[in-house]
Amino acid sequence: MKFNYKKITFALLLGIATITHNSCNDKFFDAQPDNLLNIETIFSNRAQTENYWGGLYARIPDIWDQPYAFYFSSITDEMDISNWQEFAQNSGALSADNVNTSYVDYYNKIRQCQIFIDNVDKCDELLITENGPTIVKQYKAEAKFLRAYYYWLVMKMHGPAVLLPMNVDEAGADNYQIPRSSWDECVTFVLDLINEALIDLPVEHYQQNTSTPDGSQLGRINKMVAEALKSEITLFHASPLYNGNTDLANWKNLDGKQLINQSYDASKWKAAATQAKVAIDLALANGKDLFVRNGNSTFETGFLSTRDLFWDGYQKEGIWIRPSTQREQWERHASPRAVVGTPYNGLAVPQELVDDFRMADGSTISQSATYNENTYVNANTDYYVSGTNTMYTNREPRFYAYITFNGSKIPGVAKSGMNRVEYYSTGNSGKNGAPRDWPKTGYTARKNIHPGYGFNPSTTTNRVAMLIRLSELYLNYAEALNEAEPNNPDILIYLNKIRNRAGLPSLASGLSQAQMREHIRMERRIELCFEGKRYFDVRRWKVADQEGYYQGGTITGMDMSKGTHLSDPAFHQRVVAVERADWNDKNYFMPWHQMEIDRNKALVQIPGY
Repeated sequence: MKFNYKKITFALLLGIATITHNSCNDKFFDAQPDNLLNIETIFSNRAQTENYWGGLYARIPDIWDQPYAFYFSSITDEMDISNWQEFAQNSGALSADNVNTSYVDYYNKIRQCQIFIDNVDKCDELLITENGPTIVKQYKAEAKFLRAYYYWLVMKMHGPAVLLPMNVDEAGADNYQIPRSSWDECVTFVLDLINEALIDLPVEHYQQNTSTPDGSQLGRINKMVAEALKSEITLFHASPLYNGNTDLANWKNLDGKQLINQSYDASKWKAAATQAKVAIDLALANGKDLFVRNGNSTFETGFLSTRDLFWDGYQKEGIWIRPSTQREQWERHASPRAVVGTPYNGLAVPQELVDDFRMADGSTISQSATYNENTYVNANTDYYVSGTNTMYTNREPRFYAYITFNGSKIPGVAKSGMNRVEYYSTGNSGKNGAPRDWPKTGYTARKNIHPGYGFNPSTTTNRVAMLIRLSELYLNYAEALNEAEPNNPDILIYLNKIRNRAGLPSLASGLSQAQMREHIRMERRIELCFEGKRYFDVRRWKVADQEGYYQGGTITGMDMSKGTHLSDPAFHQRVVAVERADWNDKNYFMPWHQMEIDRNKALVQIPGY
């Protein structure tokens, strides 16, 4: 099949790049009045039609544009940035007057997707090109998927959504009075849209007349992406927040319509397991697999595989890829000041997440006979220097790939004469050296910092963002199957694939359903940390008020106000590092902004706001 790849790539990348910046392409859309003359003009020209199509991708979130644009890690128990910004979710000040209104952008894209679907067939210049009808079908399928996806983003944040009329002419100012559809209705709606899109989506976008994926088409929606998103949707749909949640029995529309179903349906877990396996099998059949970089030992292989995945492994493991990413924003804020150019050094990791990483043998720190917070090592390793506290030694490989701690080797290019990160008060990245650029907890995020990164002079390694990767699908499958068929051997098979790739030993059989559930949830906590999953996981599990998942209260860390040398016990003391507001059940969903409630009298607010 022959496509104009140059035009396609330009349109796609231009559209995707507008996620956090008001580019000319975004303004182009905003500038178009909704009248027949301009619609006809756009779709009479192939270049404008494809620019419009590319712009449909523009609001796909960039998971590494942290900490400000994509802020979900910073409002969970996996990160704190309160030296720079206090989020209303953390302070308890979230209200219908200050809630993020990103849903406005999503609804704009929903409408633009429908405009494209309704009008792309009018572009004769596109239709008469070689394979034009097939190209148009694929473009429409992508638009249908994206229309469903933007609805899904609204649903994840705000719960049952307002579903707009399919006919865009019916969505004018006179039709703002639209109530929420129920959660079940919304899920059926988005799944139906995705299934409709699947008919005309290719499995993968290949180079012409080959079975080799075309790198210039990276990020375009295909069947693997669609089936993977269906896995996420069905997993949420089966989860306690949405499946028989009687705590929300009073959340109803004005006419009394129930918005969250009140009867638990165990078959939803079976459906989620089946869908996850469909997505996995399709990915594996098309060359996807867990990325592995072999080292000189099982431990080193686990470390290299989980560290290098984000720049060398995305083509192997990535299912849904965002080719344009603000990864330098992430590296700049996460890297300690010991990196050349003095980065910002402030994506603070709570002690609670640090403690959840296993020991090298797979045991927890409370189970280990070797874990000790009062002694210090006297030898250098590839991961930390002599004098490091033994609480950071003999930990699992992902700990060294994902967390920067006092005494760890410097991620990125080190400043001259430095060979370690010093978070004690007078250290090279400690509190005394900068007004705000220090982590309150004594730890920073290390994941997705390239070892060649330098802030100034800038040395960067271009890469993508993986919105969904195969390891997540494995975890989806294990979780859903554990709820549907607790003794199914696939649960351990797929969970152990993730553990083994990370250098951990396999879990043995014989665990109860509850024990397996905790292992699966902890694996999601560690494997997917900082990737925007935790915020939604603790909510869909309906455990944000429980120990080990608590989303509020105190966050602990090391004592950043103390310490004059690497092995100073004064620094290595657990203290309260951050005080957040206590959890409130109203925060399971975000409220609609008050302006929407005022404008749409049929729209009911989330209980508690």
